[in-house]
Amino acid sequence: MYNVTKETLDQFKQALANPSQDLAKSINLATGLIAIDLQAPAKNLYPTITPLRNAIPRVGGGTGTATQWRQVSALIGSGYDAMGWVPEGQRSGRMSYTAASKAAPYVTLGEEDQLSFEAEAAAQGFEDLNATMSLRLLQKLMRKEESALLGGNASLALVAPAPPTLSASGSSATLPAATYSVMAVALTFEGWRNSTLAGGVATRQTVTGADGGTYALNSGSSNKSSAATQAVTLGQALFASVTPLPGAVAYAWYVGTVGSESLQAITTINSAAFSAPLAGSRQAATAISQDSSANPALAFDGLLTAAFNPVNGAYVSTLATGTAGTGTVLTASGRGSVNEIDVMLQSMWDNFRLSPTVLYVNSQELKNITNKVLSNASAPLLRYNVQASGGAVDPYAIVAGGTVEFYFNPFSVDGGTKIPVKVHPDLPPGTLIGYCEQLPAAYQSNEVPNVAEVKTRRDYYRVDWPLRTRQREVGVYAEETLAIYAPFALGVISNIANG
Repeated sequence: MYNVTKETLDQFKQALANPSQDLAKSINLATGLIAIDLQAPAKNLYPTITPLRNAIPRVGGGTGTATQWRQVSALIGSGYDAMGWVPEGQRSGRMSYTAASKAAPYVTLGEEDQLSFEAEAAAQGFEDLNATMSLRLLQKLMRKEESALLGGNASLALVAPAPPTLSASGSSATLPAATYSVMAVALTFEGWRNSTLAGGVATRQTVTGADGGTYALNSGSSNKSSAATQAVTLGQALFASVTPLPGAVAYAWYVGTVGSESLQAITTINSAAFSAPLAGSRQAATAISQDSSANPALAFDGLLTAAFNPVNGAYVSTLATGTAGTGTVLTASGRGSVNEIDVMLQSMWDNFRLSPTVLYVNSQELKNITNKVLSNASAPLLRYNVQASGGAVDPYAIVAGGTVEFYFNPFSVDGGTKIPVKVHPDLPPGTLIGYCEQLPAAYQSNEVPNVAEVKTRRDYYRVDWPLRTRQREVGVYAEETLAIYAPFALGVISNIANG
């Protein structure tokens, strides 16, 4: 201000004294001469939900290319297996064993990111980007690991579905009259997660690594079925179904006139209905030309895949398709339970003398189970608890809504067990899984308390790659496998329709 003349100061004061002067209106919020209230650090608005990763025991010390074990699955008595009678002075026959060698190869999971020197410097005082980059890499890797633990697929290849069974009926649909051609593609858990109507069914993707190397990932889809055709008159709806495939949790439907079939629906049951004009600009059926369901050299089998594989002896129930492409819903027992779940629990007890310790469901199935249990056919399940207060009775309050928190399994030597019912963030609608996390006491003598373990050769680690440009290149990796010692302790109900 030392170089400002007296005349300039007088003019400045005069302008401030008169609000109508232009100077008084020239500085406002629109000029941008304001402070920025930037809250530090950045707010992470993404969920990191990993219930299986959190619950399955992690065991270190792995070496070599695979973890291996010998499994004795049965003791077969001499003579009649259930009879131990021996005459006086004689010896019993010798019993035999059912034994097998098992192995689970180690695989690598990883994720990478990069951070330029300029970005790191510019974020000083706001966020330590080097540290938070590692945290977010680890969180993303854990989410990918969660998907692998649930539905990774190394061994169960899907065959192409049989040609769809088609029909047409009704009188109020708006589907234009034509002869329609329909093809179906089966999707594994990974295929269902990787596919959308907008983006199409995922097939095989070539991934370019941060080192410039490439590798191919099968995304979880089968080859397409042969086409089936059906004439539809105006007012009729088109219905399609296929024979369910072991390992499939969803199906993609390509519909159109012959030669122009495009993706029109992805369902979590083996049927679909089309009553409105077909959508345009969708993936063409010609994009599906090969089986892309499994990654035998790169992945391990998750719980769902192990259960679906018929060689493992797990309980699997695939509900039959209902009429007119609507699928089959869970049914109420009339005694406060669900018939299909009761059958699974009884089968697991009858065959292996165990019970699930947790039921994982999709939000749709939790709602459906609740609707079946809390019905007018069930016994009264509500009770008011009213407390007296100083001679006066407090008014009652009712909380709307409710859900099934536990499912009671009566098939147990201890008189029954309560099984927690939990929503899994990644489980598809139409599928639920019962998982016995620890074998019951009758199995403990073989020193295998855990049904499954994450066996690690090298648990989560960060790699800081050598500098080759002015940016940090970082990877977070884990070398592990899912060793499922008792796959028969899994139960799956799939192809459940909503309702």
